[in-house]
Amino acid sequence: MPELPEVETTRSGLEPHLLGRPLHGARIHNPRLRWPVPDDLDARVRDRRVLAVRRRAKYLLLDFDDQRGLILHLGMSGSLRLVDGDSTRRPHDHVELLLDDGRRLRYHDPRRFGAILAHDGQPETHPLLATLGPEPLSDDFDGAWLATRARGRRIAIKPFIMDSHVVVGIGNIYACEGLFLARIDPSRPAGDCSREEMDTLAQALRAVLRAAVTQGGTTLRDFVREDGQPGYFQQTLQVYGREAEPCRICGTPIARSVLGQRSSFFCPRCQCAPLKRYHAP
Repeated sequence: MPELPEVETTRSGLEPHLLGRPLHGARIHNPRLRWPVPDDLDARVRDRRVLAVRRRAKYLLLDFDDQRGLILHLGMSGSLRLVDGDSTRRPHDHVELLLDDGRRLRYHDPRRFGAILAHDGQPETHPLLATLGPEPLSDDFDGAWLATRARGRRIAIKPFIMDSHVVVGIGNIYACEGLFLARIDPSRPAGDCSREEMDTLAQALRAVLRAAVTQGGTTLRDFVREDGQPGYFQQTLQVYGREAEPCRICGTPIARSVLGQRSSFFCPRCQCAPLKRYHAP
């Protein structure tokens, strides 16, 4: 599934091509996505100018000049590409936004788990966005926030930081990588982590996400950048997907476990300290 860096890569790639431009309409070829595409999409976007191309969590937000907008989610296999108006439409190209220069922004989604939703007013008030936690790269997110939300909780730290009500955009890959950088066992109870460890973890998650954004996101089977080129962050993954391979720090084989029905990759030596460390002072 495209994670925050992949969505941010898409946002930054599309922004120069959309910002300030009027749209000339929309074409719906298949409305059956995770939720039905609004049947009035063409009327909603026709002659509307794009005032902003934003991201909230893993959602892309297009703000128009009539205080309306669109909320887009790439789901598990979705992507957005700018193409010439006369280019051949591929299978699974479900929706097109028509630009004023003849190009089209095509939404491609083989699995159809993504979404294109219309919203009136501020999109942050939409039910999908209203209760989300802070952005991990914003000033609202730090170790103090994590420590407060974790106090007294026995949930493992990995699913804790993947909860979008705690902090948005921390998917499986970046949770594994951030916990490795912070040297924290992914199965450790969140409430047992000290404030110092939460400070380290917040900094680690920021560092991993910033590196991924800079390098264009993580290449997964279904994700490529907006311009069709793959991201490159996967080349520098420390633990994710590296089961039985040597840790780049200590040489111990990377282990895999299952937490919250998701595979977790970690170094048994770098991250799994003696039991006495599992209790906050």
